[in-house]
Amino acid sequence: MTDLTPTPARHRVDGATPQERPLRHVWNACLGAGRANEALRADWQAHFREAVEVLGARTVRFHGIFHDDMFVYRATYGGGFGPDNVLPEPVITFSYVDKVVDFILDVGARPFVELGFMPRALATQTETLFWWKAHCSPPNDMGAWAELVRATVQHWVDRYGVDEVRQWRFEVWNEPNLVPHFWTGTRTQYFELYEATVRAVRSVDDRLLVGGPSTSVFVPDDRYRGEVEDPTRTHGTAAAADVDALDWQPVWIEEFIAWCAERDLPVDFLTTHLYPTDFAFGANGEVRHIRRHVDATPDDLTTMQKIIAASPYPDAELHITEWSTSPSSRDRMHDTLFAATYVTRAFLRSADLTDSLAYWTFTDVFEEGGAGLGPFHGGFGLVNEQGLHKPTFHAFAMLARLGDTLLLDTDHGVVTRDSATGDVAAVLFNYPADMGRRPVGSADSYAETRALAEAGPARRVRHTVDGLVPGARYAVERVDWEHGNVAEAWHAMGEPLNLTREQTARLRAVADDLWRTELVVDADGVLDIDLELPAWAVASVTPA
Repeated sequence: MTDLTPTPARHRVDGATPQERPLRHVWNACLGAGRANEALRADWQAHFREAVEVLGARTVRFHGIFHDDMFVYRATYGGGFGPDNVLPEPVITFSYVDKVVDFILDVGARPFVELGFMPRALATQTETLFWWKAHCSPPNDMGAWAELVRATVQHWVDRYGVDEVRQWRFEVWNEPNLVPHFWTGTRTQYFELYEATVRAVRSVDDRLLVGGPSTSVFVPDDRYRGEVEDPTRTHGTAAAADVDALDWQPVWIEEFIAWCAERDLPVDFLTTHLYPTDFAFGANGEVRHIRRHVDATPDDLTTMQKIIAASPYPDAELHITEWSTSPSSRDRMHDTLFAATYVTRAFLRSADLTDSLAYWTFTDVFEEGGAGLGPFHGGFGLVNEQGLHKPTFHAFAMLARLGDTLLLDTDHGVVTRDSATGDVAAVLFNYPADMGRRPVGSADSYAETRALAEAGPARRVRHTVDGLVPGARYAVERVDWEHGNVAEAWHAMGEPLNLTREQTARLRAVADDLWRTELVVDADGVLDIDLELPAWAVASVTPA
């Protein structure tokens, strides 16, 4: 039997000794999800288990750990048909939370804890957001909020052990700059919430990791310079001839750093959200929807790194706790091949610039606006509600199979080696030259997205890797317009709103029917990767 153990010889790529450097898998360090209560569903759990086992997901972040449907903060007894009697003192219960966190840990991942939203009994304003009526307000009793946080973290330490919980991240709130939706208070009130929250977390153990401010998107104007948003400051943005020439900056990050440093508050990591979109109000009141250039994400990450390096917290981690092609759960682009190529390109160009880049979200089991209309409704997920794999799922699976050492980094993909096994793997893609600097954008219908299929041309990609075992076999997979393009197959069916069991089975087969072939290392130990990539294709080369 042939010994296929990797040889210790140094690999050469395209005839040259590579300048090796680490490759961080920022794409699966964290994945997003809707809210904590959805994690009690069997389909959510099945989708997340697959995300861990196939995509390598290591943490998951979601809203609503303290929302009423998790029944954590209980000020009343809960009478059912009888009166809902007020308790002498509020009690804190964790039965639902325990089910969620137990499951996440049992499948081999960890929670990236977003501490929010406000329980109804502690909220100054209620039902501010979403179909599930989140309460996104400052607390009516900051001491009671702090005790809720402290008791929750202490419960987790008691249940899972301090060594485990020290590996979690505790993020304070979500997008507090978006008033009056995710927050009904001022910027200073959020900073005060951060102070009370992190002091409560650290009172349990002073090595627990805390951070924020979890603000939403970069902007090129002063709309968020005050205590609350001023939409009139967006007039110049709306009138700009070239929005990519504007100076895009993060929201509240520098103010947050300064406020925390002045009070000697811990900031172990900074968080923000980087959707490459924006909107601005013109002087006439009309809204301009903005799509930034294809490299907006790595550009914004570079800006964040410069801010952190110059700050009083130069060793702080950077976690982008939400990111996608757009922030809409009804954007049909999310279902497409085009999104898969866009995100693959962005992840590889961002790997050196952040500690995580959390795709929002891993599943279409997501109810911010209620359940989606139909099997492909533009949901954020890598899989739809039936668990059908979108092209983005296959792109994530290909990225997950990469090694941790870069051997070659090009504008059409990477070649890597796994430092533990010596395995070589590659991900290659064709973001069409016709696109120039344009992003994939957004679409209100699947038919609208199909215009991008006209972009081209195809690209031939060829690389050689030597120092491999002669006779070793490498599997090639490719998702493209004709292979694994499940939403296109659904479109060809006539876009049925309610799938039959037979239609679901047919679409499942299409979704996983990638183009596949095999390569063999020649007698000299050279792997010749020679692939034709149609426009928008994403391909992987991995040991068979």
